This record gives sequence, C-alpha cells and structure tokens, in this order.
Amino acid sequence: MVNTKEIKKKGLKGVKTIIFGRTLMVVLAFVIQFLLLTSIYVWLRDYSYIFYLVFVLLSVTVVLHLFNSSGSPEFKLVWMLPLIIFPVFGALFYIYINNQWGTKILFRRLETFSVQTRKYAPQNVEVKARLKEENPQMGHFADYMEVYGNAPVYDHTQVTYYPLGDDQFQDMLEELKKAEKFIFLEFFIVEEGIMWNSILEILKEKAKQGVEVRVMYDGMCVLALLPYFYPKVLEAEGIKCKMFAPIRPVFSSYYNNRDHRKIMVIDGKVAFTGGTNLADEYINQKVRFGHWKDTAVRLTGKAVERFTYMFLEMWDVTEVDEEAYAKYKTPKEFSMPNDGFIMPYEVSPYGKERVGKKVYLDILNTAREYVHIMTPYLILDYEMIMALTYAAKRGVDVSIIMPHIPDKKYAFAVAKTYYKELLEAGVQIFEYEPGFVHAKVFVSDHVKAVVGTINLDYRSLFHHFECAALLYENSRIADIEEDFQNTLKKCIKARPSDYKEQPFYMRAMGTILRIFAPLM
Repeated sequence: MVNTKEIKKKGLKGVKTIIFGRTLMVVLAFVIQFLLLTSIYVWLRDYSYIFYLVFVLLSVTVVLHLFNSSGSPEFKLVWMLPLIIFPVFGALFYIYINNQWGTKILFRRLETFSVQTRKYAPQNVEVKARLKEENPQMGHFADYMEVYGNAPVYDHTQVTYYPLGDDQFQDMLEELKKAEKFIFLEFFIVEEGIMWNSILEILKEKAKQGVEVRVMYDGMCVLALLPYFYPKVLEAEGIKCKMFAPIRPVFSSYYNNRDHRKIMVIDGKVAFTGGTNLADEYINQKVRFGHWKDTAVRLTGKAVERFTYMFLEMWDVTEVDEEAYAKYKTPKEFSMPNDGFIMPYEVSPYGKERVGKKVYLDILNTAREYVHIMTPYLILDYEMIMALTYAAKRGVDVSIIMPHIPDKKYAFAVAKTYYKELLEAGVQIFEYEPGFVHAKVFVSDHVKAVVGTINLDYRSLFHHFECAALLYENSRIADIEEDFQNTLKKCIKARPSDYKEQPFYMRAMGTILRIFAPLM
C-alpha cells in the first residue's frame, strides 16, 4: 500500500530510485520478449523446410498487402527495409505490430465517445453558414473538419495569446483559483517543481471546496519523472488522477501512440492549450537547452466546450460507468463578445484521416502572402515537402523558425537533411539563437493561425494524440504574427551550405535516421 504521508514528507525526489528501477525492468522485459520472438523464428526456420516455406509465403503475402494498402508511401518504404533484410522475421514483426488488439479496442471506444459528444457540442448551423458566406473556401474546410474531425467552428470566443510559457503560467494560476464546478487537466509531462507544485496546491484546495478535479498525464512519465503510484498520491487529496497508456513490461505498438496533448479546462468557460507542459523548463525556471521559447492560447467563451469533451473522451477510454456529459456543457448564458471564428480540434493516430496534417496543408495551399511557422522538429513526408516548396515557388513567404540548441540531437540531425531542398525552393529557415523553440505555431496572411501541440514531424502528425485551436479573422492573430517577427530578430538564418559544414558524424546520423523518419 502506498504511504502518501511518507511521500509528502520526502518529496518525489526521494523516490527516483523506484522510478529508474522500474524503467530498467520495463526495458529488460521488452528486450527479453523481442529475443524470445527472434529465437522462436530461428528455431522454426532451422527445424523444418516446411516451416521455412510457410514463412517465405507469408513474407510474399505481407509485401503484396503492403503495396496494395492505402496510406503514406513513406511508411510502406520504411517497412520494406526489415522485409528485405530479414525476409521472414520482418513479416512476422509487421503482422505483430499491425494487429494489436489494444489499439483496435481503444480506437473503437474513442469513436463511440466521439459520436456521443457530438450530441452535446453540435455544430451551430448559423455560425458555419456565416463563415461560408464570408469565405467559401473556409466554409467548405469547416465542413470537412466537422465530418472527419468532430471539430465544430465557434464564434463568441475571446483569445489570449502567450508568447512564452512564463506569461501563461500566472494566468493559469489565476483562472484555477476562480474554479467553482470542475477542473480538467490533461498534459504530456508533469514533473515536480515550481510550476506543478504551485498548480497542485490550488487543485488540492479546490478539491476540498467540492470542485471536481481530474488530472491525466501520459504514462511515459513513469520512466523518469513520476513514480508509478503517483495517481494514488493525488487521489488521497481528493483529486481524480490517471495515466494514459502507462508503460508496462509487455512489448506492444500501443505504447507508440502517446497522449501529447496539453489541455486545461475550468468550468467549461476557460481553456488553455499550446506547447507548455507542467514542468519548470517550460516557464524558464529551470535551464535546459538555453532559453525555452514556447507559446499557448487561452480561450474564453463558447469554443471551450469542445476542449471539455476532448478531455472527457480520452478520460472515459478506461472507464466503465457512463459519463454524465450534459453536466459539463458550457452554460448557455455564458458568452463573450464576438471576435472571428475559432475551431478547436484534435489529432488521433487511429483511422485514415490525418486532421492535423490536413490543417497545415490547407493553410499552405491557400496562402497568398505568407506562412510563418515555429516548430521544434522538422521531419517531413513528401506531401508536406511539396506543400512547403510549392508555396514558396509561387511567391508566398514561407519562413520556419527552428531551435538553435536542440533537445534531441538525432531529431535535429534529421531535420538538417531537409534544409537544402527547402532553402533552394525559396523556403526560409531560421534558428532561435538563445536556445530551444518548443512552440507549435502556423500564422498566415493576417487571417489564419494555429496554436497547439502539433509539431511538424511524423510523431505529431501520425503517431500521437494532439490538439490545437485554429483561429480565423480573430484579432489576436496580429499578436501571433508580431511574436513571430520579434522572435525572428533573435534568429540566425540558415544557408544551403550549413548541412555540409556539420561534423561528419552528424551528417551520417541524419542521413541514416532519415530512412526511419516515419517511425521517429
């Protein structure tokens, strides 16, 4: 049984040995299971030619299936490597990875909840009709997002833009103190420190006052940041808590789909989202990779409702009892002055639609003057390269701000392999000299902007659960563009020759890892 009093006394730092001990056991369990699968294959292959013939036929079947299936060509190519190098074992591994019951069950449950929440947060027909009248292209895009992304477009929502997590943090604390009914938190990373401890004190006080408080964080935190039993620590304080997909010593592709979203909802009236996690580097209280540049938005008004139901859909995946969705609707009487259109949306790694990617492609393909981007990672598929370079070639100012001090050297090495092709097409790339850019921002033509959790890489666009807010004709878009220009003043401009000037090992690492980019 968990001794919560002892944990409070010693602090989470006192249980780091437990965390790392568990991490080691999980890694060892994965390795053992992989070796066992390999051993079975080798034994069967050597045991009988019949088994070997069956395996060869299996490999041919997998290759034929792969070529004739729908989906990204890059993913097909990356799977061809193990099939070519390890013809039989590669086929077995492909079948194992692509037939995980856990992911299929999760997908079906999320689809079910999505259908249910549509009843409580339906598209306002008048709002979409007005959008379509103002801009037919955006109106038709809203049709797509409603049908395939369960993402209604809203009006009567005010937006506050935060150029840094430092600025966002103080407003988060103030809004949490105002909570009267419920507080929902869903974050990729939660770590003990100034930021989380300050928030936690308010959550505990609110729970004592009868406010419903729920906290959900990604299960990867158990590998290095929080003990496995941490949800019980919060539950002892009256806070409902759970991990999404906690890492267990069972080899599965289920763990590849992480909850990378950052959502805070208060009373269905206020919502925060953006790149900021609940750890001190995100508010520059701890130095990691130089100055940490992050961005976020606060929504106040009708659009908050969709973030409420995004959270509940994910929370209910592991629940048995039926959720009382009606009680969490944004109050009808709560409304803000109108300021353009807001579309909150989510990204799922399941199904055929890649909504996050489609939003970015739509902005690039409809831009007239400029598309300005901030992203920590640049690992692109063919469609995204085509959209970026085509926009630049037709005279659109396409500018990307990247980190100058990366958090993951291997990802930065892969990103550098795209520089030459993009730069030669007219795309401008800049690196934030003071440190690390963790912001995920698209802003275009003074009329469109996206702020959220979605990076410009395979993990965000294909593998993770993500979320964002799309702004159209909103007055805060000017703030986002102003922040981009201010950030640009602190950047170094990339040149086509930069790639060759890297150390040889970085170029080699980038070239090799780019082959496996769809899995990164």
